[in-house]
Amino acid sequence: MNNRLGISLAAAAGVLLLVSLSAFTVDQRERAIVFQLGEIKEIIEKPGLRFKWPLIQNVRYFDNRILTLDTPDAERFITSEKKNVLVDSFVKWRIQDLKQYYISVQGDEGRAQTQLNQTVKAALQDEFSKRTVHDVISGERDKIMQVVREKVDEDLKKIGMQIVDVRLKRVDLLPEVSESVYRRMDAERKSVAAELRSQGFSEAEKMRAEADRRREIIIAEAYRDAQRVRGEGDARAAAIYARAFNENPEFFAFYRSLEAYRASFKNRSDVLVLDPNSEFFRYFRNMGKGGK
Repeated sequence: MNNRLGISLAAAAGVLLLVSLSAFTVDQRERAIVFQLGEIKEIIEKPGLRFKWPLIQNVRYFDNRILTLDTPDAERFITSEKKNVLVDSFVKWRIQDLKQYYISVQGDEGRAQTQLNQTVKAALQDEFSKRTVHDVISGERDKIMQVVREKVDEDLKKIGMQIVDVRLKRVDLLPEVSESVYRRMDAERKSVAAELRSQGFSEAEKMRAEADRRREIIIAEAYRDAQRVRGEGDARAAAIYARAFNENPEFFAFYRSLEAYRASFKNRSDVLVLDPNSEFFRYFRNMGKGGK
């Protein structure tokens, strides 16, 4: 009885051990390769509970998430002007073809990142060598990242890797380069400012000349209109005088004399030296005679 119980317990323990050696779980963040006697037997892409033959099969797990390669130190690159810049970058990548990835780097993530780092550096140097300091700092930074991502992705597809993104976190000048670049940028800004001021002065002069021209035209037109009105008034006055003369010549002569008297003796200080018997005093003499 005891022997049977012992055998049953041993059998149960053996079954449990066999199941524990056979079952394995693939997490949703992972993919797995099942090896049989050192050769790839199966690629497991989906998560869940799986089974393998114990002793003759083994399993290796690989991260299915997007991974990051972030260089600890800034790298030095040379621009088309033969000037050095310090570049701090990072790369987002993932395993695309698990079988090809394992064959290429034996599933070693360190080897994969080393190869990725070398490829990215070569692509960055190729792009930086085509551009000036100004371009790599601000002008074409987005374009550089796009071109490098496409190049590196194309190269590393051969080993089963996919490049999700390449980013330049920081692009700095070396101290000896910074001063000369800033001087040049300052000179360029001053040149642009001088050109804008010159254009503004030229436009102001044009506006001033146009305003002066329009003012002269307005004054000339106003003077012309005033002269025309004055001429029309003088013509009407002359016509009225002529009409009055024709109707009563004596009254017209008398009126004209009064106008002359008013103009001559406008102020008390006015002095007029004439012969008392002159024609100018004709109506004064007649008034005296009428009083007698």
